[in-house]
Amino acid sequence: MASTVSLGKDTLLEDGMPPAKKPRKLLPSLKTKKPRELVLVIGTGISAAVAPQVPALKSWKGLIQALLDAAIDFDLLEDEESKRFQKCLHEDKNLVHVAHDLIQKLSPRTSNVRSTFFKDCLYEVFDDLESKMEDSGKQLLQSVLHLMENGALVLTTNFDNLLELYAAHQGKHLESLDLTDEKKVLEWAQEKRKLSVLHIHGVYTNPSGIVLHPAGYQNVLRNTEVMREIQKLYENKSFLFLGCGWTVDDTTFQALFLEAVKHKSDLEHFMLVRRGDVDEFKKLRENMLDKGIKVISYGDEYTDLPEYFERLTSEIAMRGRTGVPKEGQQLNGSAAAAHAQIKGCST
Repeated sequence: MASTVSLGKDTLLEDGMPPAKKPRKLLPSLKTKKPRELVLVIGTGISAAVAPQVPALKSWKGLIQALLDAAIDFDLLEDEESKRFQKCLHEDKNLVHVAHDLIQKLSPRTSNVRSTFFKDCLYEVFDDLESKMEDSGKQLLQSVLHLMENGALVLTTNFDNLLELYAAHQGKHLESLDLTDEKKVLEWAQEKRKLSVLHIHGVYTNPSGIVLHPAGYQNVLRNTEVMREIQKLYENKSFLFLGCGWTVDDTTFQALFLEAVKHKSDLEHFMLVRRGDVDEFKKLRENMLDKGIKVISYGDEYTDLPEYFERLTSEIAMRGRTGVPKEGQQLNGSAAAAHAQIKGCST
């Protein structure tokens, strides 16, 4: 074992390198969950980690700017229109409204030739995503996929299909769902489509299914059977928020899961976040507890998430395999096997 040298508060190994960071402990109430008890909520932070060189994946503002740039490149906006949108972005006006107005400009409900161009701009923005994935991001996606295969449900606020692309590269098919298909959304909520990803804002491969406001999916909100099943998920399962930040403030998420759910503070959900600024972390933790969400730090750096989530996934998957089985569930697998499967992700 290498000896250490202490210099004040800092401790260095003899070769001058700092010792390896001690792995952050896993929260008992989370690591003891079984995959089938979880709903994974994938936010912008995960997509940004998977393909960090794609600005449109990092934030709403980045996405709108990328769409605007594509529209300008394709000569779809007049100069005055372009300047107005740029000004709104610069002034941080309501981004949902800005995005809605831009989409309307690119796909008006008329016979205008521009009606097909929103799709073109989307495909330009998300072009060749598969080649832009980084290895640490693939590690995250493999962990998500592993939990899905063991029974966890997955929904996302993201427009991209990075998880589906990664799964296809592993020889596995995941279906992309959006809120325009009530039947499939109902089946997803009833756990009959476990290998499907529900995109609550839509996915870029189906532009007609993209919605930015609850008014865009009244068909689902008015379907009492669908809404009842969706809200039962929030009441009966544990949601695990990944790369989400303030996703619970998203109007779409609130309309689907929060508005009709009572006694939210009695529930047990989880949110993995970077510790970062201590005051901000404490504020987020206090705010989320009222919604039944435990905020957990995976580390001080964004780069700490893949390793933390891999360990968490291995622990949960192992318990799902060796715990008390439900009807028809066989006892098989081990923590080592689960860990080995995650480690075998493509580079």
